[in-house]
Amino acid sequence: MRWLDHLRALDGAADETVTAYRTDVAAFLGFLHNHHGESLGLARLGAITQADMRAFLAHERGRGLSSRSLARRLSSVKSFIRWLADREGFDPTHVLATRAPRYQRKLPRPLTEEAARAVIDQVDLQAAEPWIAARDAAVVTLLYGCGLRISEALGLTGDCAPLPQVLRIRGKGGKERLVPVLPAARAAVDDYLRLCPYDIAPATPLFRGARGGALNPRLISGAMARARMALGLPATATPHALRHSFATHLLAAGGDLRAIQELLGHASLATTQVYTAVDSARLMEIYNSAHPRA
Repeated sequence: MRWLDHLRALDGAADETVTAYRTDVAAFLGFLHNHHGESLGLARLGAITQADMRAFLAHERGRGLSSRSLARRLSSVKSFIRWLADREGFDPTHVLATRAPRYQRKLPRPLTEEAARAVIDQVDLQAAEPWIAARDAAVVTLLYGCGLRISEALGLTGDCAPLPQVLRIRGKGGKERLVPVLPAARAAVDDYLRLCPYDIAPATPLFRGARGGALNPRLISGAMARARMALGLPATATPHALRHSFATHLLAAGGDLRAIQELLGHASLATTQVYTAVDSARLMEIYNSAHPRA
């Protein structure tokens, strides 16, 4: 589909994103075909009505789609119809004016600064092999200290060692960003490299599994699970929560929202703004617990 090629070429969409778009639009086209009982030429696509859109949303809701998933599916459909209308010259107003269902965006669940440090210390104590303990500690230090996604941390190669003061990270959609590296993160990786029994050559994975292959992210998730159980932390204390903690603690310390967006690699500032809600929620918790009551 040429529209998907457009997404890859001009929007830099990742393969997973393109696959999701394809699935969403295929579901919409399949619904229209069954709904009208006729082939879907340009004339039919250019004559979509508000009733068609309401019927589509009702159909998907009846199949059990959540409000969040339905909103994403509608966004994909709008993107496709907007692109097609620009090329073919029809009016897409009925599609574009369709309102997405409202849903409550889940707030990230960051750890406190003390809990984040405790997790890193705990992870460093858990593995029987010293080099594996150092490896796990280095990874979680990068997640918290640099705000990396776990896929980004495990995507680092030997070319990055020893870690520079600034890392060039390729994130979602192939977009690059520059991320400062704290001395503690560089030291943690240095400790791991000193103990690692495998030769870390350029262009090979920086973080290795027990047999020398690329480190599986499930092993870091497992290390986090053991750490949170030992520390009595909630199930939300996952590797990704360390990235949330990085952003939340920066914001609480007075960090600029736009700068945090760049550090996280968010395409939209709206995605980063969720951390302002987290910070406000935390302030209210403190207020409610500390404010004297009559």
